[in-house]
Amino acid sequence: MNPAGRPAARLTALSRWSTLPADALPATALFLATLGPGQVLSGPPWLLALQTALVAPLAWRRRAPMTVLGAIGLAAAVQWALDVQLPADAALLVALYTVAAHRPWRHTLAAALALQAGVLLAAARWAPPGQFPFTVAALSAMAAAALMAGLWMRVRRAYVTSLERDREQRARLAVAEERARMTRDMHDIVTHNLSVMVALADSATHVRHRAPDRAAEAMEHIAATGRQALQDMRRSLSTGHAASDEDHLDELLQPAPGIAELGPLAERMRAAGLATRVRVAGDAEAVPAAAQLTIYRLVQEALTNTLRHASGARADVRVEVSSRRAEVEIVDVREPVAPGPLDAGTWAPVPRSVPQSDGLRGDGRGIAGMRERVAAYGGTLDAGPVTGGGWRVLAVLDLGAPR
Repeated sequence: MNPAGRPAARLTALSRWSTLPADALPATALFLATLGPGQVLSGPPWLLALQTALVAPLAWRRRAPMTVLGAIGLAAAVQWALDVQLPADAALLVALYTVAAHRPWRHTLAAALALQAGVLLAAARWAPPGQFPFTVAALSAMAAAALMAGLWMRVRRAYVTSLERDREQRARLAVAEERARMTRDMHDIVTHNLSVMVALADSATHVRHRAPDRAAEAMEHIAATGRQALQDMRRSLSTGHAASDEDHLDELLQPAPGIAELGPLAERMRAAGLATRVRVAGDAEAVPAAAQLTIYRLVQEALTNTLRHASGARADVRVEVSSRRAEVEIVDVREPVAPGPLDAGTWAPVPRSVPQSDGLRGDGRGIAGMRERVAAYGGTLDAGPVTGGGWRVLAVLDLGAPR
């Protein structure tokens, strides 16, 4: 916090804790201002007591507005019975303002009606001959002004409170959205890289005796995939936080995955045993970085699902982009892969304990995350089986939609 703002913050906290000092000061000022005009000092001692009874309750006006108004009204009734006019009657207007500013509508209406009754009684006793209507109108106008000022203050306070509440709500929504984004990213990163590492480990185990060099190559791929996963997780979890060292800073400065990284992604999938082909059409540089990350995550999630649940399939990825629209299609065809194990850089899938499924893959979290990513761009996602076996994911992103 700015040091210059600390005293103001302390005063604000003090005023919230106790309103007595803040209200006693204007009450004292009103008491002193009405001493002379009312000839209180030159009159009998009971006039000073009546003056005090009219003004002193204002020190508690925000703590108990209705009680203060009643106490001042009682002192005013005694004043009326004694046929004494004191300028300190202005305390009634301050009390009415406080009720209107801090109490519910029914209390405000009751206070206004009670004060209006006092106006009629005061005009009946002290109005000059023939001036009763004008006196009532003048006193009523002052009461109405105090009432409207209090109501305006209450409306303004409610408006400020609503703005603060709306700001807090927006802050909470922003935090929730950031957590959801991080959850989606972590799901995609962990699921993809673990699936690739499991597939590579299975392949390495399968060929460790007859092709040890290929098994060693698989282990190198596993290590590289693990390092990539750690780097992606650090980047995702460190968003908005300062890097602790130069290595972390270098990782954070690297661009997020985009359309250009679909080629290396396909190579990793081929190494894990999923024959993958990627075709990109259009000007990828015209697509914003955030949208490119979304496209990358969509392809990554779809290929990961295929790797986990469609052993022996091949995947075709088609990406068509422009400055206004992006279309991403991932189709897997469940046919055996022609090359043998570890030939031409393609690792043939081996039997694993992952259950196969022709329905919605996984536990639905991947599909749900993909829908959330596409919905952020006002797009649509269609995921389902295709005729003859296989699975198709089609996502359309409106890059010109308002965020």
